This record gives sequence, C-alpha cells and structure tokens, in this order.
Amino acid sequence: MKLKEIAEILSLKPLTPAEGPDLEREVSGAYVGDLLSDVMANSEDGNIWITLQTHVNIVAVATLKNLSAIVIVNGRMPESDTLDRAVSEDIPILLTGKSAFETAGKLYRILNARNLQG
Repeated sequence: MKLKEIAEILSLKPLTPAEGPDLEREVSGAYVGDLLSDVMANSEDGNIWITLQTHVNIVAVATLKNLSAIVIVNGRMPESDTLDRAVSEDIPILLTGKSAFETAGKLYRILNARNLQG
C-alpha cells in the first residue's frame, strides 16, 4: 500500500514539504517504538515507524533501516533540524494527534484488510 493512501485514510499531516520526500513509496508494515536501538534491531525495510521521538536522530535511524516514513504521535512537533534532515535524507515525516496505540491499531487494520483482499 502506498504511503499517500495511508496518510489520507489516517488523516496524517505531512510535515516535510510537498516537493520533499516522496509519499508514493510502498509501505510493508509498521514498527512502534521510542528506543532507537530497538527500532534499529527490529524494524524492517519499508516499515512506517510510529514514535513520539522528535529529535534529529530519528532520521538517521529511518535512513539506516530504509523505513518508508516516520509518524510522530500525540501532536508532538519535531525540531526544525529534524525536518531539514528528513528532507535531505528523503524521509517523510507525518504527524498525528492520536496516540501510538490508536495509530498502530488503525494502521494494522488497514494493512491487514489490504492483504486479505490482495
């Protein structure tokens, strides 16, 4: 499923500019976590990373793991240097006011339904 479709269904707000990272990339699943070492050890290529972290190091982890996007929860705004780095590394950052639990649950239902259809 495309990141753009997921963003529309979940009402995720892209924080990186439209001319920035590509929202047409495929999403293979998701990983929820706030401990960077855990995400590095357990996330998979193409995952969306759901987190409350906002500092610049999240972009480095997403780049290292080839993640499709970072979704920041609870309406937390990332630091400006985080957004700058995300654009330069081609990592979309999206925002939701929802909790990680609710975001992950909805995303799981969407991706699971798509897999059952497909």
